[in-house]
Amino acid sequence: MTLLWPWFLALLALIPPAIYGYWWMLRRRRRFTVRFSSLSLLKPALPKQSLWRRHLPFALLLTAVVCLVIAMSRPVAVVAMPTNQTTIILAIDVSRSMCSTDIPPNRFQAAKAAAIEFIESQPPGTQIGVVAFAGFAEMVHPPTADKRVLRDVIQSLLTGRRTAVGSAILESLDAIAEVDPNVAPSQRRSSDPSPTPVIPGAYAPSIIVLLTDGASNAGPPPLEAARQAVARGVRVYTIGFGTAQGGQMDCGPFGGYEPFFGGGMGFGGGGGGFRRGIDEETLIAIAEITGGEYYSAESAAELHNAFFDLPTYLITRYETTEIGALFAGVGALLSVLATALSLRWNPL
Repeated sequence: MTLLWPWFLALLALIPPAIYGYWWMLRRRRRFTVRFSSLSLLKPALPKQSLWRRHLPFALLLTAVVCLVIAMSRPVAVVAMPTNQTTIILAIDVSRSMCSTDIPPNRFQAAKAAAIEFIESQPPGTQIGVVAFAGFAEMVHPPTADKRVLRDVIQSLLTGRRTAVGSAILESLDAIAEVDPNVAPSQRRSSDPSPTPVIPGAYAPSIIVLLTDGASNAGPPPLEAARQAVARGVRVYTIGFGTAQGGQMDCGPFGGYEPFFGGGMGFGGGGGGFRRGIDEETLIAIAEITGGEYYSAESAAELHNAFFDLPTYLITRYETTEIGALFAGVGALLSVLATALSLRWNPL
């Protein structure tokens, strides 16, 4: 439960003075009690009354005041609702390191096959978009339910240099924002407006599945991009792909080329090996802070299992519902009950 107007809780500071006033009135009443010379003459004349009957009405009244104060603070609860408007963004690493042959025929081809199999397994109507990233990220195709188009898009991917995990998350957020008006676009510049953060635990029905075999070395910091996903309620599921031993590099004659980043990384179409080098710490952190999960895959079979372990069949829409009326109703009921019990047990 979250309070939209928590400053109203300051009214609870009136509770201690009310308790003191009640105690003072009880003492004042004793001062004006008729005095008898012998308590033995008074006791038989007084009706027996338990302490809880004497003080329960006041306790109920205080509880009613607390409920009414909470109601004025506008409490909201997060309610899970089933939805058929699921959007999944596949953010796939297409850096040259994906050409490693430690997972035959190479990581890139194994990732493509697993992604296509995942797409084919989704129920009709599931919206899936594809974002490819190397030194920068690009939305290759916006979310669509056309599996044939998505299969062709995955098969047409080419490789480039460097790895921009943060850019992949931001581009995926923009892809979701295009189909879901409740999700704000990413902030690329400091002048871009900041969205109102969602209530903690109120997730959007859209998710990002980010697959990479390396560590981010270009674009914005991944954790800063992940915080933007948190503000929008978008969960990010991360997959670290590749073996610790690495393998030879083989992207074939059409490996692709990224013109914006030259030289430097030493990833040729053949030749030296490439070790795994996955920044698992960052991938785990991205998944944890966004409400997703991290999967480690060191073979094509493990990657297949990671894709099919994704909770796409349980995706729900999380809505925030104000429950102040409930607290107001309880407070009113307790007030009436306190008044009735007071008149019955402590008549004037």
